[in-house]
Amino acid sequence: MATSPTRRGFLTDLAAAVTSLAVSSKPASAASAPEASGRHHKWGMVIDLDRCTGCQACAVACRAENNIPVAGPNNTEKGRSIFWMNQLTPSEGTYPGLRQQFIPTPCNHCEDPPCTKVCPVGATSQNEEGITQQVPDRCIGCRLCEVSCPYTRRYFNWSEPEWPTEMREQLNPDVSVRPHGVIEKCLFCHHRIRKVKEQVRAEGRALTDDDVRRLPACAETCPAEAIVFGDLNDPHSEVSRLRESPRAFRLLEELGTHPKVIYLREAKWQE
Repeated sequence: MATSPTRRGFLTDLAAAVTSLAVSSKPASAASAPEASGRHHKWGMVIDLDRCTGCQACAVACRAENNIPVAGPNNTEKGRSIFWMNQLTPSEGTYPGLRQQFIPTPCNHCEDPPCTKVCPVGATSQNEEGITQQVPDRCIGCRLCEVSCPYTRRYFNWSEPEWPTEMREQLNPDVSVRPHGVIEKCLFCHHRIRKVKEQVRAEGRALTDDDVRRLPACAETCPAEAIVFGDLNDPHSEVSRLRESPRAFRLLEELGTHPKVIYLREAKWQE
């Protein structure tokens, strides 16, 4: 003789069914998120020198995005201009066979950064995602990190930051203005990384390569798409694929700093 289910049994079965449905409907992509797997991102950049045209849009965008102050004629003459994204322009040959090359140079965010080892107050450090940070409020301006950087990618603020009146309205509220007497440098637009993480979390999905590939201001602005950004810990990201190219190299590799900015040599074209 069949027995009718009790109220307690019915509620127990209903709760189990709802839990099973919730688990099965969870997006599959969420399980691959680094936060869920306990793995951190490792941000890196690939710059294709075969694509770079030397337009310097990356340098201009970086200045606007990160509130980089105008040095003025006096400081510029003394070599005190600040460029978080600069450009090397080595030349080969002589006229009329002179050849010019353009090499964009942000901070290399080294795996083993010399700068973090010499700061006496911990104003510069490497975070869990591989970005070499700089905390202006902690910096005492001793400039040891600037001296120790073999790529000369750190800058000292020799005067109070200032901008022409016409440019003051463009200052980015997401980036703090650094005071006189401290070091500043490229941070891989970490404020944009933080913002896109908050966005995808609100959307209930995992961060994808498409979300970050053109995320920094320099990468977003490059008309030739020569700059690619992404997670070097993700074997499927574009930066991971490009770093395996036979054209890939890093600046001053012999120093053992292991930069996370990787360059692709110009291809050899047949005339």
